[in-house]
Amino acid sequence: MSAASGDKTSPTVPARLRVDLTGQVAIVTGASQGIGRAIAETLAANGATVAIVARNAAKLAEVAAGIRAVGGKVEEFPSDVSKAESVTATVDAVVEKLGRIDILVNNAGVTRDTLLPRMSDEEWDEVLSTNLRGPFLFMRAVSRPMMQQRYGRIVNVSSVSGLIGNPGQANYSASKAGLVGLTRTVAKELAGRKVTVNAVAPGFIASDMTAALGPALLDEVKKRVPAKRLGEAWEIAEAVLFLVAPSSGYITAQVVTIDGGLIG
Repeated sequence: MSAASGDKTSPTVPARLRVDLTGQVAIVTGASQGIGRAIAETLAANGATVAIVARNAAKLAEVAAGIRAVGGKVEEFPSDVSKAESVTATVDAVVEKLGRIDILVNNAGVTRDTLLPRMSDEEWDEVLSTNLRGPFLFMRAVSRPMMQQRYGRIVNVSSVSGLIGNPGQANYSASKAGLVGLTRTVAKELAGRKVTVNAVAPGFIASDMTAALGPALLDEVKKRVPAKRLGEAWEIAEAVLFLVAPSSGYITAQVVTIDGGLIG
């Protein structure tokens, strides 16, 4: 793994870290936009065949077209990560079509923000089902093929909200905190079979969601961050790339916070 420049990659993903993932198959959930898209593009740019997963088939097709346009290998698998039967069918289809699974990145997530007294059962359940049940279902499904091949890399995308809490996000913060506990537990269960399980915890990342906050609120956010800026999706993607590298086999049960120093 080394720094590089000038490598052919998606124009949205700067070529900085390079890891040889040739011959590896990666599943990335929530790959239709934002951080998930950046992760999928980054893994493909480093040689992996990427199985991209999301509910929106049209957006998946757009992402796949972009990856193929720069020479990457990608297959689309529309799926609802909160449904056990959908997840099982997706993992089975990936193995049947691509032959193996080496990397899983659980990125799919939703928010339904409101203060606790106004939060409905449905808003709680929807967030927990996607953000916590989804990673559980995918990890359970890929654990057998990874253990059988005695190799695997799993990265779960948590959030600083799961580490420190955030008003108006009781459901989201709980789901992301639960994902940290799930990560560390599964890491201990699978370590003996050479399968690593880690998490990244992004802070404020530039996206359509943060742009909707408006310039004034974004300025206040930046003042809270010691780095005085928002993070970029590719910065999360490259942290994931480091964790899925073959050379990162002794790193497991860890949470890498990527927040510009926000929580210290």
